[in-house]
Amino acid sequence: MKKLTTPLALAISATLLTGCGAMTTQTTESPMTEVTIATYNLSFDRATFEDLVKEMQIEPKQQTALVTRYLDGSISEEDKQTAEKVIQIRNVAAIIQKNRPDVIMMAEFNNDGTGENKAALIGFQTNYLSVPQSSEGAGGQPNLTAIEYPFFESYATNTGLLSDLDLDNNGKKGQLPGDAWGFGFYHGQYAFALMSKYEIDTENTRTFQEFKWKDLAGATIPTITKCNDKYNKIPQGMKCGDPWYSDEEWQQVRLSSKNHVDAPIIIPTDKGDQVVHLLMSHPTPPVFDTGKNQMQNAAEVTFWHQYIQGKPYFYDDAGNTGGLEQGKHFVIMGDLNLDPVAGDGVSSVMQALHNDPLLNQKVMNGELYPSSQGAVKHIESSGKRHPKPEHVTSTFGLGVDYAMPSATLNVIDSGVYWSTPMEESYRLFNDKRIGKYGNGKDVSSDHRMIWVKAKF
Repeated sequence: MKKLTTPLALAISATLLTGCGAMTTQTTESPMTEVTIATYNLSFDRATFEDLVKEMQIEPKQQTALVTRYLDGSISEEDKQTAEKVIQIRNVAAIIQKNRPDVIMMAEFNNDGTGENKAALIGFQTNYLSVPQSSEGAGGQPNLTAIEYPFFESYATNTGLLSDLDLDNNGKKGQLPGDAWGFGFYHGQYAFALMSKYEIDTENTRTFQEFKWKDLAGATIPTITKCNDKYNKIPQGMKCGDPWYSDEEWQQVRLSSKNHVDAPIIIPTDKGDQVVHLLMSHPTPPVFDTGKNQMQNAAEVTFWHQYIQGKPYFYDDAGNTGGLEQGKHFVIMGDLNLDPVAGDGVSSVMQALHNDPLLNQKVMNGELYPSSQGAVKHIESSGKRHPKPEHVTSTFGLGVDYAMPSATLNVIDSGVYWSTPMEESYRLFNDKRIGKYGNGKDVSSDHRMIWVKAKF
């Protein structure tokens, strides 16, 4: 297996030309027995990919000047939005430095659509993660330790990839965002990326960007089921119960709203290399329409359930067939937009996945289910309700973010990082000085980092 060991200077220049994903010559030399694997929706969605690249290129000294002027009120209107974005990125970097995951899947990290341009990832590493941040939020003293990820990848996405069909049934073909294979105003919006201290086996990574929804076992054309939603009207000429897609469209529709990626990472141990398959995706939310999204969300989650069962019908973008070989280590990762006990999604699909003995039941249904007191406090203060408030991972009151390990993994710890109002790091999540609302995406993200720690 090829290791990505290009020096940083070469990585930066090579990335601009080829998208190479290595940043330093450092690799893990001594075996490590404990590995923390995390999922985090960073909420780095921007109006364009170029906007994110530009923000990531701002050097630390300039960042500090922007933040200082923002907090003392001397900043110009022209620079105010940039300063707010810098604060958000810094706080996200602080959360990563505070938790120090060895491997992190990052949702809503925009790219160029293909994942080849790594400039934003390199900037995030160089100008934010490699610089000590503050657990006290904007303006705080840098009291955290920099963190380095020698290996990283960004993945192609269906979001904003335009089809020539009328997928949103508004009577017009080929319009963004609704007629893209995945909802997006440009190709690369809402994409996801991976950063790792361990080698990512790119040669054996499988992607399923082009896998057709119709080819999932049990799939049927979604129908209009939400018939009285005043915010999402039934399209003109259609009625309750109608199929959302024509037969011709159904033959072409892709399952994944972004991508489904099986990326193996290689972990050296004193008993030899261990391989863990990171099964990453970010399904569409099960809302915002008359029912199609609900069924697609369920199908995108079902994909991984059938994949880990080794079903033979899968085909990846390279033409290889079959599901995951039985007995392999895996972690199903991502903002899956589906709560097992609440929300608008098909919860039974997530319940079935949780209950499968192929997954580690201590994590899925036992004492190691990732939880936080920050979530409990949020539910109490916001007036929201949830049957399991300690399991919530988002400011909108649902548990939708996952790092679900296989039963083969010896998981020794887990958690959701969400500070309570009494903790120093609370300003990484809630800070009335920042933005319009002083919480959520204004400050860091409307999602929380979720993680599991496995011992090899």
